[in-house]
Amino acid sequence: MSELKELLDEFIMNSKNILKENLGFSFDNLIGIYLHGSLAMGCYNEKKSDIDLLVVVKNDISREVKRRYMDMVVALNQKAPSKGIELSIVKEAVCKPFVYPTPFELHFSAAHLNWYLSDPEDYIEKMNGTDKDLAAHVTILYHRGMTLYGKEIKSVFSEVSSEDYMDSIWYDVENAKEDIVDDTMYVILNLCRVLAYKKERLILSKQEGGEWALQHLPDPQYKKMILFALEEYKTGNAMSITKADAVRFAEYMLKRISDES
Repeated sequence: MSELKELLDEFIMNSKNILKENLGFSFDNLIGIYLHGSLAMGCYNEKKSDIDLLVVVKNDISREVKRRYMDMVVALNQKAPSKGIELSIVKEAVCKPFVYPTPFELHFSAAHLNWYLSDPEDYIEKMNGTDKDLAAHVTILYHRGMTLYGKEIKSVFSEVSSEDYMDSIWYDVENAKEDIVDDTMYVILNLCRVLAYKKERLILSKQEGGEWALQHLPDPQYKKMILFALEEYKTGNAMSITKADAVRFAEYMLKRISDES
């Protein structure tokens, strides 16, 4: 964990240096840097987990500053564990009251690395808009996240409504029958945590969602699949499950989620 602390310390220092540019305003543009996801919730796995960060700024960021920032993030991402860094930059004005779907100024994840490396100007121009996933990130941040730098979480963010949070996490799993074939472990555990929220309003990590489902799903066949998924999440050992069984699990869970009042 000392390596992760060093990485986060470097990220904070570089973010402060780059984002202090503020289009002529007399105050720093950087409001805060926040950690959410598995690392904040105590179930981080360096083989399976992203380092999930949310950065809040006061004002617009110029293209030049975005380019410098992305170069910094890409360089740090090379030092990160295999899943890398995932981050979004949002303006303070969309955080309190929380705006949904949420506008963002810049986003990065390992999935977009090749796009940035091949055409950074195109990336900077197009990587903005709105992102429904941010409602889920902010919910976890609000209830279980950490302030790494700047203003405290609840002074910057308002709580996301249950309707917006549910819409966000449903958006993440609505194509589970197709997605589960290529990303079986992730989708199994994600469906579990969505059902835990729909049924009991619990805000859980993927690992916690799987552990909850072991106690609440009646079918032994599905419990076995969840155990396999948890084992892969914790150890990195790939689970063995047929495509047909995976799709059946997704169908079952989507129906359970839809049926819960």
